[in-house]
Amino acid sequence: MTERNKSAVVVNAAPPHGHVICSQRWRNAAVLQGLKDGGVIILFEDELGLADFHLPNRTAILYVSECDIIAGNGYKRKLVCYRNACSRFQELVLVERTRLTEQYFSAVQKFVLFDLGLTLLPVGGQVEASQLIAQIVHKESSENPFRRRTPRRLLEPSVLALVQHIPGVGRVKALTLLQHFPSIQQVCNASVAELEPIVGQTSAQQVHSFFHKPLVEHKDHTRVGN
Repeated sequence: MTERNKSAVVVNAAPPHGHVICSQRWRNAAVLQGLKDGGVIILFEDELGLADFHLPNRTAILYVSECDIIAGNGYKRKLVCYRNACSRFQELVLVERTRLTEQYFSAVQKFVLFDLGLTLLPVGGQVEASQLIAQIVHKESSENPFRRRTPRRLLEPSVLALVQHIPGVGRVKALTLLQHFPSIQQVCNASVAELEPIVGQTSAQQVHSFFHKPLVEHKDHTRVGN
């Protein structure tokens, strides 16, 4: 295969159970050590296109880092190309939500969820991202946990695990949420008013804050770059 043809190839293969296909650009990143510590076997590949990881349940992950967000709007072009890419995978976006990116997070979230229609999950950094990825990889079912489900399929372990990743949501509340919202994205998009009759006022605020509001309130918040 010539270099010209090789560069046009994008791998759309799903790894075996317990494995992750990872882009070469992450070879020396902290997220890989976290995956190894979590018992995940890592396979490296040059030709994943814009995706950073391929999971056994046919989910492709694009990771938007703190540096990507602070650097400006360049990450948006990458996200658009990622959404438009011809892929057989369900597309998930992990976004670093930190003290430095908090002021930008609502705009990033709106762009990913509403403008592009992709699924977004915030993470505190690469260690948390590796824990989430490992959690998905080790689930018995290979079916995509982000796909909308009929009521009889709502209690799949991988979906429960992802909802329980929200602070303050245990197994019982996760089950209750999934009886009313048949996808992770619907939980993410639910308002406090919609959540409150289901899990109570305190938990409704916690769930909504996980996706929409600052993790920590700063009285004197200095805008980065100003």
